[in-house]
Amino acid sequence: MKKIVVTTTEELAFMINKSVDAQFTQLKKFMSEQLNPPKRKYTVKEAATKFNVTDLTIRNWIKKGYLKGDKIGRRVLIDASELEKSLTEIKSLKYKRL
Repeated sequence: MKKIVVTTTEELAFMINKSVDAQFTQLKKFMSEQLNPPKRKYTVKEAATKFNVTDLTIRNWIKKGYLKGDKIGRRVLIDASELEKSLTEIKSLKYKRL
């Protein structure tokens, strides 16, 4: 059974604007997150636990040039986007024939 709602043009315009504004705010939030992702840097230990490898493996990948790490004092920080990007390359190198 369909309902028929009788409203004025002002009420209808208000309801449409309200729903469209809600959708646009969600879209704006999504676009801003995609275009400007929050900068996240991992330590060697955090990166190792995230991807289930040892600390030494992460350090070896940095040394070999598979990962780019920024050394700040004694700490080595790895950018999250760099880590995700380089993982696809590392997986393909794992199965490379010699």
